[in-house]
Amino acid sequence: QVQLEESGGGSVQAGGSLRLSCAVSGYSYRNYYMAWFRQAPGKEREGVAAIYTGGGGTVYADSVKGRFTISQAHAKNSLYLQMNSLKPEDTAMYYCAAGTYYSRYGGGMDYWGKGTLVTISS
Repeated sequence: QVQLEESGGGSVQAGGSLRLSCAVSGYSYRNYYMAWFRQAPGKEREGVAAIYTGGGGTVYADSVKGRFTISQAHAKNSLYLQMNSLKPEDTAMYYCAAGTYYSRYGGGMDYWGKGTLVTISS
């Protein structure tokens, strides 16, 4: 059974940093797309960053470029999201996902974690 479990969320002040982790179990995620999505209250879910595990190519939402970094660790079956210079508008539930292709609103993602909450205060 495929499982994705996020951790690392929390509450920080604007300008601070957090590192989210996603532990993957149940399959080998090589040659897959893995991504981080977020959903703020009252808003649609949106893609934050994605990585192709086969080649390492990455894509970021414009709103997080230069501040967030997605990375993977095959040996640990893990995905990470380093978030720096956090802003109040980054407040959301963050989800880890894996699938055959990446699209901004989650199409192509076959597996999802339950999420970890990130709260940024001004």
